[in-house]
Amino acid sequence: MFGRRPDATLVKQITPLQRFMPFVSPRRNEALVLYAQTISVDAAFAFIEARNASRPPEKRLTLFHVILRAIALALDEKPRLNRFVKGSRLWQRDGIWLTFSAKRAFADDASVITVKRQFNPKEDLEAMADGVLAPLSSSRSGKLTTSEKEMGVMLRLPLSVLRFAMWFAAKADDWGLMPGTMIHADPLYTSAFIANLGSVGLEAGYHHLWEWGTCPIFCVIGHIAETPEGRKVTLKWTYDERTADAFYAVQGIERVRHHVENPS
Repeated sequence: MFGRRPDATLVKQITPLQRFMPFVSPRRNEALVLYAQTISVDAAFAFIEARNASRPPEKRLTLFHVILRAIALALDEKPRLNRFVKGSRLWQRDGIWLTFSAKRAFADDASVITVKRQFNPKEDLEAMADGVLAPLSSSRSGKLTTSEKEMGVMLRLPLSVLRFAMWFAAKADDWGLMPGTMIHADPLYTSAFIANLGSVGLEAGYHHLWEWGTCPIFCVIGHIAETPEGRKVTLKWTYDERTADAFYAVQGIERVRHHVENPS
């Protein structure tokens, strides 16, 4: 409480400007920085094809898995990107957590599910992909996630009670009183949120950051484009500048490019 959280450590060695920024811009969406990135993916597809030769069809690797791992590696290499502001203080998150969304089925009226997973930068691509595919298969089978069950309970409350409960929970989070079990289950308490619009043939677009939770980065993946120089994909990033200055953040984002273009 007041300097402790179950999911992070208070950052004490920061500049006066960083310490003051949460008071100038109390909300994440008042400190947004947008960044577009185009990445060559021919080498990634060749790498994926070679690995898939020995994997069953239902567990095939995709470009999405390569990008997820690249983001996890970049967050490990640039740990200041794995920070967040809560209660007007800067925190260093414990572990690398990524949340990603997917449709339960390829249909207009199919619901969107979110999956949150801790990523170990030392695990290889195939182990990481297996860890991603397992919860996706469970959710697509119709099984409700923990957060969906919690929302179902909350939505049974009268609106006035629900508003008060959300206000109280937000204040408790500011004071470091949010239980670790709730933080672990909530997909918006995450290092970054990734949406793969390319999987449904759409271009990437910028996304806002949620005020709930602790997510300081949103990445939207677009469709694969054929160009004279080869296949390319566009990633569009939104991040909270209060966590790290723009120069440091762009260095981290460019590490994602390096890992996608040089997969291992």
